[in-house]
Amino acid sequence: MTQAKSFRSTILPGSTIGVLGSGQLGRMFALSARRMGYRVHTFSPGDDTPMGQVADREAVGDYQDLDAVAEFASRVDVVTFEFENVPFEAAATAAEHVPVRPDGRVLHIAQHRRREKDFLHEAGFPTAPFEHVPDRETLTGAIERLGTPCVLKTAGFGYDGKGQYVIKSPQEADTAWAAIGQGEAVLEGFVDFESEVSVIAARGADGAFAHYGVVENRHRDHILDVSIPDAVVDPAVADEAIRIARGVLEALDVVGVLCVEFFLGHDGTLRVNELAPRPHNSGHFSFDACVTSQFEQQLRSVCGLPLGDTTRLAPSAMVNLLGDLWHNGAPDWTAALADPSLKLHLYGKGDARPGRKMGHMTVFGEDREDAARRAVAARDRLVRSGG
Repeated sequence: MTQAKSFRSTILPGSTIGVLGSGQLGRMFALSARRMGYRVHTFSPGDDTPMGQVADREAVGDYQDLDAVAEFASRVDVVTFEFENVPFEAAATAAEHVPVRPDGRVLHIAQHRRREKDFLHEAGFPTAPFEHVPDRETLTGAIERLGTPCVLKTAGFGYDGKGQYVIKSPQEADTAWAAIGQGEAVLEGFVDFESEVSVIAARGADGAFAHYGVVENRHRDHILDVSIPDAVVDPAVADEAIRIARGVLEALDVVGVLCVEFFLGHDGTLRVNELAPRPHNSGHFSFDACVTSQFEQQLRSVCGLPLGDTTRLAPSAMVNLLGDLWHNGAPDWTAALADPSLKLHLYGKGDARPGRKMGHMTVFGEDREDAARRAVAARDRLVRSGG
């Protein structure tokens, strides 16, 4: 997407940052921005949102209401987004008034699996084999060509394992199609991977590049459970993951933060699973454990400032807190905080539904595995007995 006007490249402290989206990523971004002297406005359909609770202004409106988006953009100096399911038209409308970083084209590609897979394939980045499945009739042939097991994924609006179905035999085609909602999809060949890793990286307006290394991600029920920096991988694999991440940011001309999620095969091969053109759950450790967090890095990049140092201050691990922990009432925060190396982050969400991300904890340790053990142990202490 081409900006409609020529805008100033550097947005200095004292300016106002506009964010499309208002969840926990926006909340942590706003805290970083306000610390550096910026004002922050958020736009989303909800009120009393995680970001709205700490923003200077919470604008409530539908992303499809382009007049409301335009009014929002007219009151800020730059616009970014905190999740990729903002309609492309909203980003394009905002870009008529102020810089939008990353550019709306990045949003357009990353919010749709077929466009994302096509981009990665055409740019030469490694992925699992895949086929576009626009309708039920196409699915049968795609299963025959890719073989089973394979994974059917909705083309849009899928996250945390939602909108996916593992097909173990061709006879499951009807069941899989119904399970994902009978809409446009992508079928992927099944990857027998050893682990899932990610690289969170930033690219400045001047093309500067910074990254947070390779992060090991452990999942539970398709939702990220624990992230541990400095994944134990061959140095050549780590270098390749970072090279691919840099290549993706450069190919998309990203100004901002982007996460590349990978499957790591048993033979050390990497395949790109997904892209997230904003800070990522697997980088939350950086809020406490790095000289410059991924949220401050997003701020620096979208404002045209020099990127910050990503050095980790100590071994650490991040553990997610899901709504399931509230099953027997409020978690036992005192028990978890008995570990003095623990940093607690709650997102201000009122409805603790099972599977909903309510917060996270970052814990420091003697080494990465010690930090991970302490993080999981602290979360275990949150659970109250009874009921």
